[in-house]
Amino acid sequence: MESGNGFHSADEFVLDSKWLIDPNQLFVGPKIGEGAHAKVYEGKYKNQNVAIKVVHKGETQEDIAKRQARFAREVEMLSRVQHKNLVKFIGACKDPLMVVVTELMLGGTLRKYLLNMRPRCLERHVVLGFALDIARSMECLHSHGIIHRDLKPDNLLLTADYKTVKLADFGLAREESLTEMMTAETGTYRWMAPELYSTVTLRQGEKKHYNHKVDVYSFAIVLWELLHSKQPFGGMSNLQAAYAAAFKNARPSAEDLPKDLAMILTSCWSEDPNARPNFTQIIQMLLHYLSAVAPPEPAIPPRLFTTENTILPPESPGTSSLMAVCDGTVGTQRSEMEMENKSRSFFFCFRKCC
Repeated sequence: MESGNGFHSADEFVLDSKWLIDPNQLFVGPKIGEGAHAKVYEGKYKNQNVAIKVVHKGETQEDIAKRQARFAREVEMLSRVQHKNLVKFIGACKDPLMVVVTELMLGGTLRKYLLNMRPRCLERHVVLGFALDIARSMECLHSHGIIHRDLKPDNLLLTADYKTVKLADFGLAREESLTEMMTAETGTYRWMAPELYSTVTLRQGEKKHYNHKVDVYSFAIVLWELLHSKQPFGGMSNLQAAYAAAFKNARPSAEDLPKDLAMILTSCWSEDPNARPNFTQIIQMLLHYLSAVAPPEPAIPPRLFTTENTILPPESPGTSSLMAVCDGTVGTQRSEMEMENKSRSFFFCFRKCC
């Protein structure tokens, strides 16, 4: 059942047995990330390289209840929605700690990737490939009635070959309901949609109605960042950026972009949520623009082939052309032996770092 605030608690939440992991087979290596609510480690589960998210328990009873609800919501959504551009869910456990295990994305976060690239910009076809990956992940979520509410480069992960982007971190995701009022000021200020604010300072916990179009606004800010390889709203703090967007209708400049691409961007961050396209429309606009700027190469005469094999182009443009530029900026994958040497049991790690 659900609690009064509409969330399951970890105690109430029952996970399908096929997703339950055995903590005795979970080994934790070095920490690879940390947020306000959890720490993420590289590790192994049944000899598979994985990412291990350990959710902080909380201090007060209220805080503990909120984090349990967040954990239950994240696990529930990860276990029922699968897509090639969503990080693969492997399993979870809630005793002795709340733990979420997913595939290990060796390319790191999109944020770190862009930082390594600055001040250089990504090639346009690479930007469009990444944007399509992100839009497809969001289209999948929205088709299941889920709003992510925290779309930003920190929550977008790259595969080891830097060709594919996958969406992660469902801790703030919620099921969309036309009648339900949801918590306002949810997400990260710099990428947060302006309708998440009111004309007066919101009291903590105040409810406000909004819909899936908040994710479209966040997507526009991420797309601008991909195109310019700069932090949006430069020179502003996160809160200043959110205030400028909400109360002054400020947006990053799109004046230096081609007309069609600027139209996609500005429509997605429209002040009126109803004027923003949905992700199915965004995907079509991106594909149309991509076909215009990078038309298919002419077919090679059949006489040059010695076999009947057909080479199919990838669905999203990759970043192989950038690898020579980026060589040396991103750490290499650890060897199996090194991983084993650094691995520690799950319970030992808990005593040491949690």
